Amino acid sequence: MADFTNEQIYRYSRHIILPEVGGIGQQKLLDARVLCLGAGGLGSPILQYLAAAGVGNIGVVDFDVVEMSNLQRQIIHNSDKIGMKKTESAKQFIEKLNPDVKVDVINERLTSSNIMDIIDDYQIVVDGSDNFPTRYLVNDACVMKNKVNVHGSIFRFEGQVTVFKPHVGPCYRCLYPEPPPPGMSPSCQEAGVLGVLAGVIGTLQTVEVIKEILGAGDQLIGKLLLYSALKTEFRKLNLRRDKDCPVCGDNPTVTKLIDYEQFCGVPAI
Repeated sequence: MADFTNEQIYRYSRHIILPEVGGIGQQKLLDARVLCLGAGGLGSPILQYLAAAGVGNIGVVDFDVVEMSNLQRQIIHNSDKIGMKKTESAKQFIEKLNPDVKVDVINERLTSSNIMDIIDDYQIVVDGSDNFPTRYLVNDACVMKNKVNVHGSIFRFEGQVTVFKPHVGPCYRCLYPEPPPPGMSPSCQEAGVLGVLAGVIGTLQTVEVIKEILGAGDQLIGKLLLYSALKTEFRKLNLRRDKDCPVCGDNPTVTKLIDYEQFCGVPAI
């Protein structure tokens, strides 16, 4: 048994009695370093459950402030936080939930010039972004830095989750080799999103993070989990690494980071 305080034993007791976790696993969680990109719809349940689980070091990247329209799905914020930076609101929420957790606040817009330094100090990157420029930038950086990237996305009533683990399975570009042209992919602001869908997908992402930390269970590496809220239906698709992938393929052509706003027509986080 790790050297826990009495309070920690009580707090994490439901974890510790699980054979797949135990004291050793809980200590792994407390020692883990996870970076969450976005403190919005997906980031809210991700951050809430990472903190509740006792993930001891959490980085939060976001550049926005809390707005009234966020509160329909971004459950770690509230009406009193309107106008506050989302990272600061997230930090306050996490520290009240679990004082064991150290929160790193990163109030920066992700770019090709800062992302490598930002992700460098973390084991796992959880992508809770809501736009293509960030997803492509994060994917490329994680492949180049050999970081696990737990991906999730939501749109209207549908969501998807997968885990991109370099040199083990495919990457985001194996699915979508090139960013979409401007105007081809409407945002949630333009098309809408069911608020609770963010909770379903963000929670599933957190499950994958915890499994990666513990080394337990079957991860969604090489698998794409699709969820339809209207049909209450899950489907799982097999994914394969593309040997011609421009980033993780046998002869990569993307060997340095670029910013993708010019391709997609929307800013990154």
